[in-house]
Amino acid sequence: MVENRLDTVFHALADPTRRGMLARLALSETSVGELAEPYRMSLAGASKHVKVLEAAGLVARRKVGRTHMCSLQAAPLAEAERWLRQWEKFWNVRLDRLQAIVERDKKEKDHD
Repeated sequence: MVENRLDTVFHALADPTRRGMLARLALSETSVGELAEPYRMSLAGASKHVKVLEAAGLVARRKVGRTHMCSLQAAPLAEAERWLRQWEKFWNVRLDRLQAIVERDKKEKDHD
């Protein structure tokens, strides 16, 4: 099965550790070792998470000597936001309808 980019982005975002890593990378470029520290995980474990983020296009990795430096690539997040925005509109319409019903019922009760 071939996954599209949006699938890989949401897969990457599904894990709280990876979301935390992205939040850290939003501040500045960071080494894989520094990304691992808050989670008390091995470099190998952190590297696996980084590979998932790389596959989704969310992280770029470069080598500086023996250190792997990672930086955030935010463009795929914009794609995910656009996809989610369509559902925001969907729910806003329904919530507006619900609000109208509740207000109508309240007026009817006030008149009783």
